[in-house]
Amino acid sequence: MIVLGNKYKFTEYELENLKKKFQDITNIPYKEKNSEDVIEAIEKALENKNRKLIILNTSESIPDKLITYLTNLELKGVSFISIEHFLEKHMQKCYIPEDHTDISFLENIKPYTKWQYIQKRAIDFFGIFWLFFFSWPVMIYCAYRIKKESPDGPILFKQKRVGLNGKEFVCIKFRSMVPDAEKGIPKFASKDDPRVFKWGAVMRKTRLDELPQMWNILKGEIHLIGPRPERKYWTDQFEKIIPYYNERHLVRPGVTGWAQVMYPYGENGEDAKQKLMYDLYYIKYWNILLELKIVWMTAMTVIGKKGV
Repeated sequence: MIVLGNKYKFTEYELENLKKKFQDITNIPYKEKNSEDVIEAIEKALENKNRKLIILNTSESIPDKLITYLTNLELKGVSFISIEHFLEKHMQKCYIPEDHTDISFLENIKPYTKWQYIQKRAIDFFGIFWLFFFSWPVMIYCAYRIKKESPDGPILFKQKRVGLNGKEFVCIKFRSMVPDAEKGIPKFASKDDPRVFKWGAVMRKTRLDELPQMWNILKGEIHLIGPRPERKYWTDQFEKIIPYYNERHLVRPGVTGWAQVMYPYGENGEDAKQKLMYDLYYIKYWNILLELKIVWMTAMTVIGKKGV
């Protein structure tokens, strides 16, 4: 594929995945370039017959001459697509603009309808029934290992998280870190966090630390699947750099979600923005098939086929 411009910068993680789908990726600068130079660069890139897709990754206007050239290419089997549509179609995430001048992408980010909510609650109850049926021995073993490796702290970890409509609730998880891990200063959890004891690392990798949240699901505070609930301290920080971060609170959070299975552990504000793109896609395109896909991908994580 050919990427025209750099309005959106692909992460290294995304480039690795894109190279599995597209053998050759060529970037062509667009800013302050005239149509003739851009067309010449595209022609040179098209000498490689494998390139059949052009991504318009620019916020600048497209001159008539270039539009005519691109539409003529379609007659030859070379299609073009905007970066916004490319991200949604090929990467299952919503584009978030850097300059915040165009927020039209938020128009279709809406709360669940009553029928969607009923479906999600049915999935919640069905899911946790079987989850508890198969996992109660695992939870007993988790409690044993926690007390064995970190006897000074409690088995369960309780912390306020932001849920539906920005209201806080008490989230319950198995404790995976040493007692008083933050020492009063909130910190991001990282992939190889030194505060995590050995069994805690196993639980975090396989998501076993999330099992006690079945109680939160029963109470209706969260769904089985949805955006990951964050602490108010972090949501307040993210709002300063991502003005529409609270859009994810239009729906209840979840134990697992689209962002969790599609993106590695977040360690900063940029990671939060990347995950928000996946969360917004999930809210915008929610359907039963997407829900089942997340369940499957989470299951693969739990049994060790994938762990990010």
